[in-house]
Amino acid sequence: MIQTIYIEEAIRQHPRVQQICARFPKAQTIRCARFGEVFNPKAQNFRLQKQQPALILAEKYQRFVLEAPAGYGIGGGKNYYFSHMLNCLYDCRYCFLQGMYQSAHYVLFVNYEDFQRDIKQICTEFPDEPLHFFSGYDCDSLALEPVTGFAEAFLPVFAELGNAWLELRTKSTQVRSLLDRDPLPRCIVAFSLSPEAIASKVEAGAPSVAKRIDAMVKLQTQGWPLGLRFDPLIYTADFRKHYQQLFEQVFERINPESIHSVSLGVFRLPESNYKKMHKLYPEEKLFAGPLVNQQGMVSYRQDLEQEMTDFCSEQLLTYISEDKFFPCRL
Repeated sequence: MIQTIYIEEAIRQHPRVQQICARFPKAQTIRCARFGEVFNPKAQNFRLQKQQPALILAEKYQRFVLEAPAGYGIGGGKNYYFSHMLNCLYDCRYCFLQGMYQSAHYVLFVNYEDFQRDIKQICTEFPDEPLHFFSGYDCDSLALEPVTGFAEAFLPVFAELGNAWLELRTKSTQVRSLLDRDPLPRCIVAFSLSPEAIASKVEAGAPSVAKRIDAMVKLQTQGWPLGLRFDPLIYTADFRKHYQQLFEQVFERINPESIHSVSLGVFRLPESNYKKMHKLYPEEKLFAGPLVNQQGMVSYRQDLEQEMTDFCSEQLLTYISEDKFFPCRL
């Protein structure tokens, strides 16, 4: 899968670097001073790189844990996010990452212990408050788990933090590292889901919705709290039919008692990201939809947003209680 690995000079001997390189003995390894030399130059071809991304092993020096934007959360008063990785294994056409970064290469920050130190420090500063940490903002939390060992490294840390909740956001079926240990009651494994008719067209490389549900059933059986993330909602003329079928497909197999939270949000992108993505994929039908620019954000017309949100909310609340439902307010 990985044919080229860039390694920052300062971390060549890091144990995590050594483990990853041993996993790909045939990969070409190239040294660099800092990952930005490879990742940040302009005039890179994101679309071409996405066909065969390289892996960049790097060290992060600051801003390990950041406050989440206002309105982002699943019930906690204080919300944070952290990114052990940049870019995603999958190629979802609506994903903001392809409009954010110059490169499609994967960047993995191997100094997990620095992230963990800051997470512990925040928990110490607010010992009497429930704190939510989101790990799938700039990547898929589990898609490269066999390579990164991310969940395996972080779950024991969160198990010791009595006021910390972790969300693992994913489209992946890579859940073996979770099934190989006892479930954590404060770790939500949150799956992003779209109707299969839509996902098959705009979520290239991602497992089918049916396979994601299979993974959820395995986790449910073992006692892991689950999250359902219907985000972004994608408009089609018959969206009601597709989303109703999706909800029926999910709740036919997933017990609402296993669900920690359900969220939904409509498709929207900053104008600059949208322009870059449209330039990359000018033929993409998603970008030819009923989109408008509203105060620098490209999204569906307000009446369509409201129509989709109202319909999906009404449908979801026939399956779950309102205290588990968190429509995005961004």
